[in-house]
Amino acid sequence: MRNILKTFLIGSAVIAAPAVAAPRDNPDVQMQKLLAGRTAGKPVSCISLNLSRSSEVVPGRAIVYRVGGKLYVNQPSSGAESLDDDSILVTRTVGSQLCRGEAVNLIDRGSRFPRGFVLLGDFVPYTKTKAAR
Repeated sequence: MRNILKTFLIGSAVIAAPAVAAPRDNPDVQMQKLLAGRTAGKPVSCISLNLSRSSEVVPGRAIVYRVGGKLYVNQPSSGAESLDDDSILVTRTVGSQLCRGEAVNLIDRGSRFPRGFVLLGDFVPYTKTKAAR
């Protein structure tokens, strides 16, 4: 009975303990980690959304799109300061391309209310650097 009580108390303490979030990297460190081992290519004005697997927001700085084996970094020409981890990106395109100058609306993840937009800049491709032998 005593062991059951100890187990119960320890379990209760663990459940009641506040969750401690791991500290987030600042945007510069996030970009360095994302682009580690990659080399920048010539900027392009559009990327294919059909081939895009995912996107990631670097708060206050950029949107990184994964297209095949490349990362395309877009530093918006306007509104980048509105980007954060709670942003849902909503893109309305006419075709299958996402291009410079297009607006990406930002929706707050918690409230689901619109919270602004960014205007896309050029897309800089980053490819993995081939290891020297």
